[in-house]
Amino acid sequence: MKTTRTTDVRERALLVGLGLKRAPHLPGHSSGETARESLEELAELARSAGAIVTGSILQMREAIDPASVVGHGKLDEIRAEAEARQAPLIIFDRELTPVQQRNLERGVERRVIDRTQLILDIFARHARSREGQLQVELAQLNYLLPRLAGAEPELSRLGGGIGTRGPGEQKLETDRRRIRQRVQRIGAAIETLRRQRALRRNARQSVPLGTVALVGYTNAGKSTLFNALSHAEVLVSSKMFATLDPTVRAVRLPSNRRALLSDTVGFIRDLPKGLLAAFRATLEEVQQAALILHVTDISNPHHAEHDAEVEKVLVQLGVSDRPRLHVFNKIDRLDPETRRAMSASNGNVYVSALDGTGLDQLLRRVDETMAVDPVRRLRFSVPLADGRKLALVHGLARVLHSELRDSRMVIDAEVPESLIRRLRLAPSEEA
Repeated sequence: MKTTRTTDVRERALLVGLGLKRAPHLPGHSSGETARESLEELAELARSAGAIVTGSILQMREAIDPASVVGHGKLDEIRAEAEARQAPLIIFDRELTPVQQRNLERGVERRVIDRTQLILDIFARHARSREGQLQVELAQLNYLLPRLAGAEPELSRLGGGIGTRGPGEQKLETDRRRIRQRVQRIGAAIETLRRQRALRRNARQSVPLGTVALVGYTNAGKSTLFNALSHAEVLVSSKMFATLDPTVRAVRLPSNRRALLSDTVGFIRDLPKGLLAAFRATLEEVQQAALILHVTDISNPHHAEHDAEVEKVLVQLGVSDRPRLHVFNKIDRLDPETRRAMSASNGNVYVSALDGTGLDQLLRRVDETMAVDPVRRLRFSVPLADGRKLALVHGLARVLHSELRDSRMVIDAEVPESLIRRLRLAPSEEA
């Protein structure tokens, strides 16, 4: 099964959300307010997938119906609403079991997909690299495998009676076997790419360059910030999950050190579990980073909830204790009074990647926080005849003061440890 991008034909879709009247604190269960926010986010996801959102329905229940999620009475309402809005597709704002999805499709007499399928479709659209496409396909196949029998339940009973034997059953088992074999092949291919990425990373680490990973909720402006800091041309889009394939670029810090900046896939609430596993190779850039920049869209009224979701993923990745700077982006969208009230005294950084506000301060903070190849302030002298060493000092260190004494240049500079070793400064030359 190959990952294919969907056509540009825009499909009309009706969205369905569910909130619980009680126990909203339980994992995966939404209160009314949270359910409405999640439904709004689902609409953005649907539009990013190319759908035309014709409307939405939010149901509040005491408990989830195990068979159909919403109950048989609500199914009639959903079917009637879909007919009135001419929507052949129903998108549920939660992950459905194979049985629930089958029952829903029978009840509403339309195609039904869940939040996970929608996200996988967006990922399939945006994956450009071979590695990204393989990772998406792996997640799709792992999602599809347990749902094969659900499409035709009578085929899943081996020798269960008249009409259940024969080529139908054999085809189902053949499909399962082919998918499992494809999953194994993709897993092996991804592992090969992961080793190649590790070799490239090790090659980079042979030179003392720390990696700074940008993480954050999807559409927080990470790619715009990445471009502003590295002068790259990574795709910037208001669509969710526009960035899937990791990009690494070198940036020059105020101390004249260089660091590697890595742009990564955005996170989202209820991120499908299979995606984190499938994108393990990509997310290793975050796991190997010396410093994490957590980028938040401060103009989004739900940014606190988004930050909490990002924190959950960082915990799952095992990097919650990694050195981190919290970068509040898009301050250009705030009113002047709110911007004046913000203070960096809490350790956070406030920027606008769009107009460049605060980027110099951000680079200074990265420079101060980066533990790789720390900077020391030194006074040393270099013979004027040693042009190579002078060029290295001016190119890789931050020269604060220099003066000519006889045939030597006496220099006060902030020098990375790696350059100190490379220049082989004698102790007597240090201030």
